[in-house]
Amino acid sequence: MNTASPLRLLLGVALLSLWRRLVALRDQSWILLALIVSFLAGYALLAFTLFYKGLLFLSRFPGLGGLLVERLLYLLFAFLFSLLLLSNLVIGYTNLFRNRETAFLLALPIPCRTVLQWKMIESSLLASWAFLFLIAPLIAAYGLVSRVDWHFYPVVLAMIGMFIVLPGIAGTWLAINVARFLDRKGFQILLAGVLIGLIGLVLFKFRPEPITDDLLETRVLAVIDRLLDNTRFAQFPLLPSYWLSASVQNWSEGAVPTALFYALVLASYVLFFGTLAATRLGNAFYEASSTVHSRGNIFSNWTWFQRMEERRRRLQRLSVLLRPRDWLDALLSWHGWVPSDVRALVAKDLRVFWRDTTQWGQTLMLFGLLTVYIINLRHFTRQLDSPFWISLVSYLNLGACALNLATLTTRFVFPQFSLEGKRVWVVGLAPIGLVRVVRLKFWLAGCATLIVTLGLILLSCSMLGLDLAHRVFFGVTVTVMTFTLNGIAVGLGALYPNFRESNPSKIVSGFGGTFCLVLSFLYIVGSVVLLALGSPWGWHPESMDQFTPARAATAWTAFTLISILSGWLPLKLGLRKVAVTEL
Repeated sequence: MNTASPLRLLLGVALLSLWRRLVALRDQSWILLALIVSFLAGYALLAFTLFYKGLLFLSRFPGLGGLLVERLLYLLFAFLFSLLLLSNLVIGYTNLFRNRETAFLLALPIPCRTVLQWKMIESSLLASWAFLFLIAPLIAAYGLVSRVDWHFYPVVLAMIGMFIVLPGIAGTWLAINVARFLDRKGFQILLAGVLIGLIGLVLFKFRPEPITDDLLETRVLAVIDRLLDNTRFAQFPLLPSYWLSASVQNWSEGAVPTALFYALVLASYVLFFGTLAATRLGNAFYEASSTVHSRGNIFSNWTWFQRMEERRRRLQRLSVLLRPRDWLDALLSWHGWVPSDVRALVAKDLRVFWRDTTQWGQTLMLFGLLTVYIINLRHFTRQLDSPFWISLVSYLNLGACALNLATLTTRFVFPQFSLEGKRVWVVGLAPIGLVRVVRLKFWLAGCATLIVTLGLILLSCSMLGLDLAHRVFFGVTVTVMTFTLNGIAVGLGALYPNFRESNPSKIVSGFGGTFCLVLSFLYIVGSVVLLALGSPWGWHPESMDQFTPARAATAWTAFTLISILSGWLPLKLGLRKVAVTEL
């Protein structure tokens, strides 16, 4: 019988669904679509301009320009490979073992390896779209600076397509092994030991080395060599990022045989490990899925059950202090200052977030990166004695904190309305109403993220050694930006809901989540530039004489208007759509 393979059917259904979603965009407002397209084009143009100016500036250094650009490319692809691996691990675990579609497909007469192949493709695409969106302007700018031929771009595009396959395969393999052995004490100890060892190695390898003024004046090349010494790990020949970087650079320089050699090395590893994953991981995936879904029902071993029961009792006694069930109800019910309907909705959202281990894991990883950033601030600012560099670093720090806030709002706040799922009609028919539900989600998310971002900006200002006036200035600025970014996330989440998906990663990866991320990024860039231009402290000592209150007032007025329009307009449109939604 000439029947299509199950994998081909799954791919066909996914492509057909994607095409219908694109066709359904015609029913949207053309003004809104034009605004989204202009924002995406503006982001691509801005990113290309920044990359082009930066690469052109570095390439003009006599004798060092080529070395700096080469090392930056190696570092960029090495860090992106590690981030892709981590993203594939998180998304792959959720997509393989916490997904309703996967459980439905495993119950059908479809080979388990086919289900694994489809989910591996889906997870790789979900984890890599942001990488492709980021790397495209950089490759275009690098090609323009290097003055490459036209065939450079399709070849690099093909190599990047092969490059994203390897972290997808490795992330899927790690997710399967974590699911199979996570409940074993030996595996937990090994995993904790590996993580502690990696953290210690990174702290030891990247420890700061003080550089005196004498060294900067007398031995510039020696100092640069010491500064670049910690980046040599990115040139390890067995890293896939090294093969991609070497191939891109050799092709741009005209060394086509060498570039083809590294491209074929990358292709051989992709074919080898791709074949292994597609043909040999199916049974391991099925065993891991059975293990994950049967952990709560293993009672055959009475000793094991007694041990688990004792552990459960200890956790239950400890949960009085740790779980939000008790102290949250007590706090919200204190003196009756929160109405009962509001208290119920707030408690529901907080408990759902508390019980979602996937979101907790991603939150911990995000705050781990922020911890590394905060720890290294005090080492970075030891040599800052110029007003220009102090002002520049302080506003870059404001941009970093705001981008962290945009990550939080896009990843956790945007999908909140969609996570109500098909049971949204229950909330909608309640006396509280959907409009008030969306407003409460906005205020809850705004207050929760304000605690994080305000503490982050004040701590980073303290690490930078800024005075009280700077701290108050940046604290007020971050407060305004917090509610603006939450207005963008909540409003666009209500405008573009996805009630059919229960995975927050897939909700964020959709059209609305991408638009939310781009709009938040453009708002942050515009706000930081406006505030920097109207800075009352000046960029040079002589600029203090040229400072006028009118310039600061103009900058603050423009920042306030942009914040109000960027946050209020999406929230207003989202509330209007929710008010006329038929349940």
